[in-house]
Amino acid sequence: MEFRHLGRSGLVISEIVYGNWITHGSQVEEDAARACVRAALDAGITTFDTADVYARGAAEEVLGRALKGERRDGLEIFTKVYWPMGDGRNDRGLSRKHIMASIDDSLRRLQTDYVDLYQAHRFDYETPLDETMQAFADVVRSGKAHYIGVSEWNAAQIREAHALARDLNIQLVSSQPQYSMLWRIIEAEVVPTSEELGIGQIVWSPIAQGVLTGKYLPGQAAPQGSRGADEKSSAFINKFLENRELLERVQLLKPIAEQAGLTMAQLAVAWVLQNSNVSAAIIGATRPEQVADNVQAAGVTLDADVLAAIDEALEPVVQRDPALTKSPNPRA
Repeated sequence: MEFRHLGRSGLVISEIVYGNWITHGSQVEEDAARACVRAALDAGITTFDTADVYARGAAEEVLGRALKGERRDGLEIFTKVYWPMGDGRNDRGLSRKHIMASIDDSLRRLQTDYVDLYQAHRFDYETPLDETMQAFADVVRSGKAHYIGVSEWNAAQIREAHALARDLNIQLVSSQPQYSMLWRIIEAEVVPTSEELGIGQIVWSPIAQGVLTGKYLPGQAAPQGSRGADEKSSAFINKFLENRELLERVQLLKPIAEQAGLTMAQLAVAWVLQNSNVSAAIIGATRPEQVADNVQAAGVTLDADVLAAIDEALEPVVQRDPALTKSPNPRA
């Protein structure tokens, strides 16, 4: 395993992060989830990412039980707040009321006294940003979180939040966007802004939710047992699976990966890590062997000719529009 600083902070994290969106508490049984966490630890992963909304708290609970007994100082645990966690009017968003209640609930579920990074899971158009940032500052000063971050915020939102954080003497150190060979919308605006401000990217879906493994073939049904064949999770990848040209283009990556001595999944994870603003790539797994495969991307350097071949293969289907970096706005 290789390690990187999170942005320009002093926090060092594993460049492969284990995340449990969709899987823990829902898609896989707890024994399998624990086996995946064990495989991550055995592979040298020290950084784990979750969120309160994943399986309505169950994912945090599973991760907390799986990490129980590990040396806390040797781990970096990240979680998030924003999405509804109940039916009440204040059980959602980034109001002070919801943040202060949510951090305590997350710590209880994770069985820890603090998280290393507490992230705003989306931008909240209903709450003044200064209220949100003051609440995050109080969470940090109480010792319940060491750093703060955001997820799926655009460049202007990141800049404004960073200025408020600096005024409050707390560190906004990270952005967690979707990023892959196919989904490059952060490159035009979010990455340059983050580089200027010292913010690092912790990217999710580097394998495009499995599409970049090459297992989804054009004109064929999704393989049984895959995410694309699961009604609960297929909605997240339908934008890819419904695009025949995209699936055909992905197949062109097979000889490129073979030439580089990598699996297609390893190639995809290694590709996002070539971006100097990326501090880490989040991987998920339903089986321990998937963890063992993906971590082989750590420390890989892709040659310029490999990067050029990837661009040539995928350019017609790559999404680059920075306007797609956005959070839902209920007022729109």
